[in-house]
Formats: sequence, structure tokens, C-alpha cells
Amino acid sequence: MSDRLPGFSTLAVHAGAQPDPTTGARATPIYQTTSFVFNDADHAASLFGLQAFGNIYTRIGNPTNAVLEERVAALEGGTAALAVASGHAAQVVVLQQLLQPGDEFIAARKLYGGSINQFTHAFKSFGWNVVWADSDDIASFERAITPRTKAIFIESIANPGGSITDIEAISTVARKAGVPLIVDNTLASPYLIRPIDHGADIVVHSLTKFLGGHGNSLGGIIVDAGTFDWSAGGKYPMLSEPRPEYHGIRLQETFGNFAFAIACRVLGLRDLGPALSPFNAFMILTGIETLPLRMQKHCDNAKAVAEFLAGHPAVASVSYAGLASDKYNRLARKYAPKGAGAVFTFSLKGGYDAGVSLVSKLQLFSHLANVGDTRSLVIHPASTTHSQLDDAAKVKSGAGPDVVRLSIGIEDKEDLIADLEQALGA
Repeated sequence: MSDRLPGFSTLAVHAGAQPDPTTGARATPIYQTTSFVFNDADHAASLFGLQAFGNIYTRIGNPTNAVLEERVAALEGGTAALAVASGHAAQVVVLQQLLQPGDEFIAARKLYGGSINQFTHAFKSFGWNVVWADSDDIASFERAITPRTKAIFIESIANPGGSITDIEAISTVARKAGVPLIVDNTLASPYLIRPIDHGADIVVHSLTKFLGGHGNSLGGIIVDAGTFDWSAGGKYPMLSEPRPEYHGIRLQETFGNFAFAIACRVLGLRDLGPALSPFNAFMILTGIETLPLRMQKHCDNAKAVAEFLAGHPAVASVSYAGLASDKYNRLARKYAPKGAGAVFTFSLKGGYDAGVSLVSKLQLFSHLANVGDTRSLVIHPASTTHSQLDDAAKVKSGAGPDVVRLSIGIEDKEDLIADLEQALGA
């Protein structure tokens, strides 16, 4: 190509990929192997010593996965990326590079229920402590900062309620505190929002959702923005101090603006081991090729369904930032002008029992615990994904007892509305 910077749809198809040099295969091959042959002893030593880039063992890296990593980094505007086994694995690997036992990180209350559970309970065994803040009250993040704070974690579009987070405002808080801002961009995808453009230092995804898009492969990814100085203040010794397992290399000094992605690979993925299978990487790559087409249809359908529900007598309220009346519409127009996403919630006048009943009466919507599929999905969070929370925490996270979550697919919107209409009528 010329010096022209490729557009988003072009990157979604081509970034990171070339025809296979041996066979000429145009689709990225599935390198279904555990290990890779070294040229000689010196080559092997240079790979293990981080003096050269290359393949050693699929737990650490794989050529199929490398194409996926380069593609998502390009779509997000980052310097490098690391693919892992799931979105939860991405969160563990990221925070392992940042936190020591006794350290804290601040997280927005409006998060996926699984993340709330992971942060509140599982991370305690590592000695990592979460401090909660309210994404509707930016000052709550400032109040939560202490000398032990090492990161701030938010979602660009919050799950399950679909609220839009003011990334730039929270980034300002993170910059002032000298800590990185981590943004889970799963529900938006880079097609709708690129958090790095708004001040994020690290972006994570569950690749299982909109990027893969077909509900057939688990995966997660970490994108390094290359914007944070890991050596400042001595807060992040994993990156700034000599690494004994690599002959005293300082990762920040050696790898510069992609040092964090390297740390996640050679300190996190290598030792914790949540490797993404090459087959899943191939499936997710195939999904990404149609991401722009799918996301626009997802958003267009979601807006139509939300407008229908907003006018239905059985519905108490609809939480969808794409509606002009929604409290997050202003932020949606700023951060996601192409659409406010495809995941949102609505409340039923009949409360908890009505939510459970509705789910059982829908026919086209699939009742399952996932989002971001080509198929439309439904769940009652209070009885499933957020059931481990107490009632007050459910409400704070946007998953009150009367709330139903929809993930709108790419079917004909008229059919989706008709299915909702019959279920609400029943």
C-alpha cells in the first residue's frame, strides 16, 4: 500500500496477516503445535534471554496468536498486545504486573458480575485489595486514592446496564495519581470506542464476546497503549527493576513503549500459564474480519428494540445510552457516535418474578450467560450472573431484581421485537 493509514475495516481484515510463506495460504494457518525448532544453540539462548523475538513454546507465544495480537493492537491503537485464554485471565495477568501483596486498585462499581466476584474474593488470596468507586461520581475515584493505589479499572460500556463511562475524566484522575488506567472495552469493541484515544494506558477484552462474535471460542486480550512511564516513582518493580530470571534486564528500559505487553508475556503468561489455543485464535481472527459490519447491525437493532421496550406498558424503564432520554446519552454521543452498543437492561413492573417469567417465554432469544453473539441473548442477572451479590450491591451494579439484560444480535429487528411482544403479552 501507499503511505495512507488503512481504515478500520481494512485493519480488521488485514492487520498482522500475510500469506503463509511456505504454502501461500491466504487465511492465517492454525499452528497447532506445542513447540518450535531452534536454529542452533545460540538462537535458543537468545530467545530465552529476551535478546531476540521468536517462537519457543505455545504457552508463551504462537504464530496464529501473534496475528490476533497484532490485529487487535492495530484496531485499538496500541503498541502491542497479548492474547490469553479468557477475559478473566487477562485481568489476572494485567494486575499481576502491577500489584504486590497489600496493594490496592480502584474499580468502578458498574462492572460485569464475574469481575466483581473476581476482584472481591479471588484476588484476596493474592493480597490484592479492591476499592470501589462510582463511575457517575468522578470525585469518588479521587477520594479512593491512597499511597497503596496501583491502578484504576473501569469498563467503557458497563455490563449489564450499558452505561457509558467518562473515560477522559477518570483518566485525568489516574494521571494525577500517577497510576495506569485499565479499561475493559469488551462491550464497545474498538469499532465503537478506542479507550486509548481517551487516556487509557491498558485495554483488556473478553475476545469471547463481540470481537469473536459467534459464541464459539473463549479468549482474552491485553493491549498496551505504550503511554505509561513504568519507571517513574518506583511503583512498578516488575517493570522497572532488574529481573533475575532474565539476567537483570529492566523491562521498561529494554522494551520502551511496549514493555508492559512484554511483561505480561514473559512474567505473567509464562508462569501463570493461561495460554490461548491456536484454534481459538483462528476462530476469533475470522470473527474480527466482520466486526465493523456486525457491530453496526448490533447497534442499529439494539436501538430499535430499546425504543420498542421504552413504549411498552409492562416495562418500567429502559437503560440504553442510545435513547435520547437516557442519562448517558450525552456520553454516548461523545464516546460512541456510531452506536451505544448492543447490551442493555430494562426493568419490568412485575419485579423479580416478571423478569424470570419473561426469560422463560422468549422463543427467539437464547437464555444463556454470554453477550456479543450473532444471536440475540437474554438473562435475568439477579438470579444468575449477579446472584452472588447482596441486594444492595446488585442495584449498585445495575442488576436489580426487576432487571433483564439483553444482548441484541444481528437478526431482523422486526423478529426480535415480535418475540419480545409475545413474551411481554403472555
